[in-house]
Amino acid sequence: MRYHVGSLEREKLLELYRGMLKPRMIEEKMLILLRQGKISKWFSGIGQEAISVGVTQALKESEFILPMHRNLGVFTSRNIPLNRLFAQWQGKQSGFTQGRDRSFHFGTQEYKIIGMISHLGPQLGVADGIALADMLRRKKRVTAVFTGEGATSEGDFHEALNVASVWNLPVLFCIENNGYGLSTPTNEQYKCEHLADRAKGYGMESRIIDGNNILEVYTKVDELCRAIRKRPRPVLLEFKTFRMRGHEEASGTKYVPDKLMKEWGKKDPISNYEHFLLTEGVLTQEYIENLKEEITEEINANLQLAFDENAVECVESKELKEVYFDFDYQRIDPKSNSKENIRFVDAISQGLEQSMYRHNELIIMGQDVADYGGVFKITEGFVPKFGKSRVRNTPICESAIVSTAMGLSINGMKAVVEMQFADFVSSGFNPIVNYLAKVHYRWNEKADVVIRMPCGGGVGAGPFHSQTNEAWFTKTPGLKVVYPAFPDDAKGLLNTAINDPNPVLFFEHKGLYRSVKGDVPTDYYTLPFGKAKLLMKGAALTVVSYGAGVHWALEILEKHPEIDADVLDLRTLQPLDAESIYNSVKKTGKLIILQEDTLFGGIASDISGMVMENCFEYLDAPVKRVGSLETPVPFAKSLETNYLPKSRFEAELIELYQY
Repeated sequence: MRYHVGSLEREKLLELYRGMLKPRMIEEKMLILLRQGKISKWFSGIGQEAISVGVTQALKESEFILPMHRNLGVFTSRNIPLNRLFAQWQGKQSGFTQGRDRSFHFGTQEYKIIGMISHLGPQLGVADGIALADMLRRKKRVTAVFTGEGATSEGDFHEALNVASVWNLPVLFCIENNGYGLSTPTNEQYKCEHLADRAKGYGMESRIIDGNNILEVYTKVDELCRAIRKRPRPVLLEFKTFRMRGHEEASGTKYVPDKLMKEWGKKDPISNYEHFLLTEGVLTQEYIENLKEEITEEINANLQLAFDENAVECVESKELKEVYFDFDYQRIDPKSNSKENIRFVDAISQGLEQSMYRHNELIIMGQDVADYGGVFKITEGFVPKFGKSRVRNTPICESAIVSTAMGLSINGMKAVVEMQFADFVSSGFNPIVNYLAKVHYRWNEKADVVIRMPCGGGVGAGPFHSQTNEAWFTKTPGLKVVYPAFPDDAKGLLNTAINDPNPVLFFEHKGLYRSVKGDVPTDYYTLPFGKAKLLMKGAALTVVSYGAGVHWALEILEKHPEIDADVLDLRTLQPLDAESIYNSVKKTGKLIILQEDTLFGGIASDISGMVMENCFEYLDAPVKRVGSLETPVPFAKSLETNYLPKSRFEAELIELYQY
């Protein structure tokens, strides 16, 4: 292995050596603890230390780095206290996730490290968002994100590269090509000779770097970082390296040919570099022995701190409370009594526009949202007011854009993502339910993201443009779900959603956009989450609904003036105003729940179960649930009319009234 010192001084050469030796010695200790049952799992980076250490040392401490399983050198190079790392791996309270997650599945703003999730791919889009925030603020920074060669087959990888390239984001995409995705060799993973060649398809620069040569890693990455800070752009780096141990220790390495193991064993980044430094007179055996003794003492002392710490105690109230970032709702009333009678779609647009003025670092992203104004024209006219840097057309890559929104939040900005249709959120489902929803519970980070969801049927749009899929998200702890039925609620709740540092799925029924009008305050105002609205008062029964279902219920009740009903518009589904439902049911003794979603597994089932558990003695009839037919949403008008629950609701309402 050839080393080129160049202009590097002796102290830097030694710093790189110390940087690699420390994670290697920690790993060797962890492998012993694993066999002793004192940690549950270990993903080894032995043989790859030069990449983590070289890249991290080339970055400034203020620059974010997003590592993976095998990047212990990132954490040690950022000087994270070892007792906290050890506590993390043992599931102790002082670990970064307080026992809620394992391994390197955590982030820390203090050290500008953002850890991965097991789904791997979203990490790359998060790096895009962090870099976008830096670029918008004109901060000359680089963001580095790691992935393995296996994860380059994921769609998120390609989406993230495309976004970074189109937007010229200052991201270093670092591929650690260690030959195997678990046990699958590279020749069964991709057909191109070098993964770096994929950059050409995205109009990006790329480099191939010897990942076992610490001087090559550090000097080339340092040079690139300096260049990118001057002229922001993404670069794809492929580090050729090898994993000397299994994917994780239980996997073993029997699937690797002995000859290959021996070849890479000779390329060990530490022993080769150590030999070079000894030959050059930079290093002495005495220095090595003293350094190893110093690191051993540090490891043992910090391990003892972690061992001495008590096991995590479960406090249920704390667990439930910390699913969400604390949000101190501020009620803001309109400054004047001025109102105008506007459509639902106009109220959404008005709320967005006023929020953009209120939050200077709020970014809107989505397909065709800039000059075109979005397919529903909600952001029409926004570009002249806020510019294309804040109202951003995106490529068709929902997953990467949701992840980018998460990155913006990590770097202190707010994001609103418009799904062109709520149906398309399935392409961005993973980062929503696995990253945004869990990030605060895992490591106390907010996800200041609103995802706007134009939804619903009745407009002849067929199976892929008509779903109302709120139930995908109401069952996911960590997400908030808002679903207004009237223009004034839509504006006030959207403003609150944008203020809330938690991820919010904001459902907007397309059928209401231009068919429903109402008096809406012209000034900025907010409305609280978790507060249903009582639209009608009655004693005979309780009707609970939301979205378009509210209008169907009111229309049908108008046809039946004899039915004296309480009508509750939920407005938000998570948090849910259970108290108002219970109070109404206790008064009327009967409950019917109307949802546009298909019946099985929907919010109506949960409400029914909650009422049966909490109000059973007050009920004078079985709880009724009414929803759409258990089919995809059909296109033809006759089929869609039959699919939707409106006519069935009328029959069930009368039956419940007469019970």
